[in-house]
Amino acid sequence: MTINGNFPGETLHVHRGDTLIVHVVNRSPHNITIHWHGVNQPRYPWADGPEYITQCPIQPGGKFSQKVIFTTEEGTLWWHAHSEWTRATVYGAIVVYPKKGHAYPFPKPHADLPIIFGEWWKQDIFELFDDFRRSGGDPLVSHAITINGQPGDRYNCSRQGTDMFKLAVDQGKTYLLRLINAAMQDILFFSIAGHQLTVVGTDGTYTKPFKSDYITISPGQTIDVLLRADHPIAASYYMAAKFYSSARAAVNLNTTTALLHYTTNNTTTTTPTAAAANFSAVSLPATADTNASVAFTARFRSLADKKHPVDVPQKADTNLYFTLSMNAVPCPAGATCAGPNGARLAASVNNVSLVLPTSMDVLGAYYRGIGGVYGDDFPSNPPVSFDFTNLTIPAVDRTPATGNQVRVLEYNSSVELVFQGTNLLGGVDHPMHLHGTNFYVVGWGFGNFDRAKDANKTYNLVDPPFQNTIAVPRNGWVAVRFKATNPGVWFMHCHLERHASWGMGMTFIVKNGKGPNDKMLPPPSDMPPC
Repeated sequence: MTINGNFPGETLHVHRGDTLIVHVVNRSPHNITIHWHGVNQPRYPWADGPEYITQCPIQPGGKFSQKVIFTTEEGTLWWHAHSEWTRATVYGAIVVYPKKGHAYPFPKPHADLPIIFGEWWKQDIFELFDDFRRSGGDPLVSHAITINGQPGDRYNCSRQGTDMFKLAVDQGKTYLLRLINAAMQDILFFSIAGHQLTVVGTDGTYTKPFKSDYITISPGQTIDVLLRADHPIAASYYMAAKFYSSARAAVNLNTTTALLHYTTNNTTTTTPTAAAANFSAVSLPATADTNASVAFTARFRSLADKKHPVDVPQKADTNLYFTLSMNAVPCPAGATCAGPNGARLAASVNNVSLVLPTSMDVLGAYYRGIGGVYGDDFPSNPPVSFDFTNLTIPAVDRTPATGNQVRVLEYNSSVELVFQGTNLLGGVDHPMHLHGTNFYVVGWGFGNFDRAKDANKTYNLVDPPFQNTIAVPRNGWVAVRFKATNPGVWFMHCHLERHASWGMGMTFIVKNGKGPNDKMLPPPSDMPPC
């Protein structure tokens, strides 16, 4: 499935504060929804996009004009499908420039362009998803990682010189690379041979700049980096990416490549070839290097200056503690399942494995006061407390409850949410994404979260990064804070597609405030029917 026949899809270019109307027409034989990842959509969840959360899918032959409202976002975001696994090929970049007449908080680059990482299977994605759901086990590992839709030259099936993205640069100039991880199943390491990169933003916000030899980027995350082209004319260098996986047994171990080539006299007089580059010069951390992954992520800081102030809640009046777990459920009678000990794999938040409704979306039911679609008693804490990161956890703790429960937040409440990874069925990293608002990442660590020790001694309440997606490290925790000032229905889920499909997600409902501008807007007239 593609958008307008393109893979990746079109890049949308906007300025801060713009509003877009995007007409989505479904000419495929499959249902589809589109999500504007990182766009907060103030008071207007109707066009946010997650299937059966804020809308029913656009059916074959249907259409939906989605209003995309930009406010404080600035930098790089992206859009993607949000129904089953259609986002494997349906995605593209969103470039949010400063308001007209305003400047970047760094010297204006010579040029900017998206670098989008993806995954490719030599199988129909709908068949792949059906096989995965039917088996109850892990999905088939992807056959290639892609950069801007191309696999590079490290695969046996690659056509030499044509299946590779190539970037021509002029010596002495600076380029803004807008990195987007659209991969389905794992975190990525990325680097450019012989070059340091300067990180200047993430998730549509600016950060204090810092230099790094490599990048760690989670599925769903965007990172803005500056590349200084300070190497010899006519030289070529590999750009490379590979998956980071702390514990997953089956993972794509390939490295994808692209080519950075220095032009001669501002024109490429020779066709850049990989033969001119040295792949051994690429330096990437080891596949399971957790320390490299978290060390990079821990370096993010907000600008926190007069032009880019922070508004970190110094105290929280709503405290939430959410465990993120892999689980197993019994195999249905008469079936064969590929999960551990013949069970089916599942996933959960606070031991509740999400089951989406199929007859009506949560937002429509909430707005119209229709019962029976969701419950409103999602637990604020795990139902059972134990040593979540112990290497051996009793089997009785592996089976989750199932359902579609929401957590209701009062308007303007200050929320602290601690994500706690667990070692159920072996711990893994979880890139958690929240729709409808960014959050401040105020702390993280390994082991079980201890409020007395961790909150009082390690929190950063001065210049924490402002993100919409954060990787919770294997058997570790991450604390975030945000103000619930966006009334509506907002999804939160792991951005590893297998985990989301197994049920690692939940929904927040932010109640209306008292003022006229503190209430959710009414729906458009062309919402897709259920």
